[in-house]
Amino acid sequence: MEHVPPPAEELVLLDRELARLDLRRSQLLTRRTWLLSVLQAPGPGQTAPHTPRFPPPPGRAGPWGAAPASPASPFSPSAPPARARGAQNVLLTLGGLLLAIAAIAFTLVSWGQMGIGGRSAVLTALTVAALTAPAVLLRRGLSSTAEALGALASVLMVLDAVALYLVAVPDAGGLGYAAAASAVLAVLWAAYGLLLNRLRLPLPLAVAGAQLPLVLWAWAAEADALVFSVALLATAALDCAVAVWFKGVAVRVTACVGLCATGGAGLLVALVRSLSAVGPAGAVAPGALLLAGAVIALAGARRAPVTVAVAAGAVAGLAAVAAVGAVVAAGVPGGWAVQVYLVCAGLLLLGVRAPLGRPAGQGLVWAAGSVTAVSVLFSAAPVAVVLVGPMAQLGRLWAGAPEGGVRGALGAADLPWQEMAVAPVVLLSVAVALGAAFRSWDGVMRWAGPVLSPGPRSRAAVGASAVLLGWAGLTVLPPAFDVSFTTAVALQSVLVAGVVIVAVGALGRGTTGVALTAGVCGSVGAVGVALLSLATEPATYAVFGALLLLFAGAATALDAPGEPSRSPVVVTVQAVVTCAAVVCAAVLAVAFGASAGLASHETAPLLLVVPALTAGLGARLKGHPVALPLELTGGAVGLAAVVAALEDPPFLALVLALCGVLAAGTALRPERREVAGYLATALFVLASWVRLSASGVSSPEAYTLPVTVPALVIGVLRRRRDAAASSWTAYGAGLAVTLVPALIAAWGDPHWLRPLLLGAAALVITLLGARLRLQALLVLGGAVLALDALHELAPYVVQVAGAMPRWVAPALAGVLLLAVGATYEKRLRDARRLRDALGRMR
Repeated sequence: MEHVPPPAEELVLLDRELARLDLRRSQLLTRRTWLLSVLQAPGPGQTAPHTPRFPPPPGRAGPWGAAPASPASPFSPSAPPARARGAQNVLLTLGGLLLAIAAIAFTLVSWGQMGIGGRSAVLTALTVAALTAPAVLLRRGLSSTAEALGALASVLMVLDAVALYLVAVPDAGGLGYAAAASAVLAVLWAAYGLLLNRLRLPLPLAVAGAQLPLVLWAWAAEADALVFSVALLATAALDCAVAVWFKGVAVRVTACVGLCATGGAGLLVALVRSLSAVGPAGAVAPGALLLAGAVIALAGARRAPVTVAVAAGAVAGLAAVAAVGAVVAAGVPGGWAVQVYLVCAGLLLLGVRAPLGRPAGQGLVWAAGSVTAVSVLFSAAPVAVVLVGPMAQLGRLWAGAPEGGVRGALGAADLPWQEMAVAPVVLLSVAVALGAAFRSWDGVMRWAGPVLSPGPRSRAAVGASAVLLGWAGLTVLPPAFDVSFTTAVALQSVLVAGVVIVAVGALGRGTTGVALTAGVCGSVGAVGVALLSLATEPATYAVFGALLLLFAGAATALDAPGEPSRSPVVVTVQAVVTCAAVVCAAVLAVAFGASAGLASHETAPLLLVVPALTAGLGARLKGHPVALPLELTGGAVGLAAVVAALEDPPFLALVLALCGVLAAGTALRPERREVAGYLATALFVLASWVRLSASGVSSPEAYTLPVTVPALVIGVLRRRRDAAASSWTAYGAGLAVTLVPALIAAWGDPHWLRPLLLGAAALVITLLGARLRLQALLVLGGAVLALDALHELAPYVVQVAGAMPRWVAPALAGVLLLAVGATYEKRLRDARRLRDALGRMR
């Protein structure tokens, strides 16, 4: 009967067996690695030692018996093959370097001391030996030694070329000989590397040497820049072919480096010549070279890694745009060359559908985008002028329409507008293209889907860019065409209205990016046209009135039924346009006062109409999110009215009182009662103080009693409703407002009436506090009474102190201390009873 162990026991057995197998597999892999290193990398001049076919691992008994670990064993950490191989490479490198130095010294120093036969024999023998030895060494598996001698042979071949020039053709041109020698050496290295394909150095050297012949030849021939460009691009084409078709990594890397260097230099030379061409005919040859460079870049992109292929596609696209654009741009006025390159960039996008591969197509898109971005940046200067120029009107309010049309209003009449006239065309062209892509996004994605993979925000970015560039282009149009001042103000106002309408509509459709961009553009445009309108009185009324209606209508439209009026973005935009409408109304109020010939302080009451309206609208809106920003903006206008009235105290008192009335009316609303109530009280107090100061009143009681009386009345009403309320809360602030300033004034008053009245009032307050058991009245009245009495008795105390002998004061102090010490416990109990009595008071 077969015994089946329980599952837990069987699981333990399986885990042990698997662990044993893993250990054995690790030992076998380690043994295999050591055997491969022994076979592939023996010491110089040695063959692989004879080892047992499969000796057992150390310390373990197997079919071969136990075998201790030997120092040469792969399981011994004392002699790892990697260290031996690294030491071998260091020795070979040092040896090859020393031989190369010796050869150079021999060629430069000892060469002239030998005859022609000896020279030839020595150099030939050394070079042949250095070239032949690697073949023998490779057959014996000595690859590292072969590499060292191959490098030495390469150095000797260069020295042979130098020696041949010094002896055989010393009168020949150095550049021409160098070109021929580099070409011969490149061919010889290439042939040598192909013959001994296990050597890693000759083929990269051949590629590196091939970079020089054509360039040196053009230099020797004193060729012009185009011939240099041809030589560089031809070398780049050779590098491209090597990089595409050759399989060795070192060769391909060297070829890619050479391709970038020579191809980039050749394209740069051709680009400079194309940009400096006098006419279209002069730009044809550089354009052809640029197109040749584009073909080379695309050819190299087909088998390159993704990142390199994208870069190659971008270079090809830029070269193609420069080639075609330079020919056309050479025949148009200077400023319009930007538009030519922009059109070429747009046509470049047609190559997206060409069978170039996805990375190269992406590179073309990047190239087109780069040209477009540069064109837009070139057109940004006129936009900045139009945006900053209206600030000049702040120094000439209502001075009349400036001479020179809108350019004079912007302070930019002397700018080269003929060259800058292309700016609106460029901006509007890009805006139209982006707008079309935004509207037909699905079709664009189907057309460019194989190449482009846009992110989730790409469509929003395209739409926002279209709005921004379109607004910028339309903003520059009036000064570009030099229209009149009135026409420019009207066009800018219409543009602001259009952009705001776009923002409202975009919010309704949920396209937040477009809406926010349009909102920002509308805000900036509104500020610009508002500043521009300050040049004349009719323009100011027309523009600010139109802006008031526009912003009020936008705020109303955003709150229409069916709109997402509670989303944070919509609420924010609605609050902004509402506050802008309030500001426009305030400006209209100031303008009306200026038209009526009122002084600035006389205009302040007119400004208060705006916060009165905002307070009424806020009460009507109640809990709407826009209500608070609306009322705060109205409050800011009220503050501006107060500032305007500062120069005339009677008007300031009137303005403060009117502001207090508005605050008191706002305090009737429960949600604003706490803040508005305190504000109304403070405004009424300030108004009374300003009025008293304007009337020449200097007594502090005239300022404080109007505050104390209503405060005490409010405290009495508070105590009637809430008997548990503290006397400090009910009466403390009201009493302190009058008692403290009056006490300060009494201490500086040389007469007797003010201290007498203050003492009498403090005595009454103290008695009331004791009678009604009110702590605030007792403490404040008693403290003021004591200090007032001290003030009155101070002169007599000084006189008595001056008449008494000096020993009297220390004696009295000693007696007092003795009395207090003798009755300390009783005084302590009295203090505690006083504290408890005060604590029981309210």
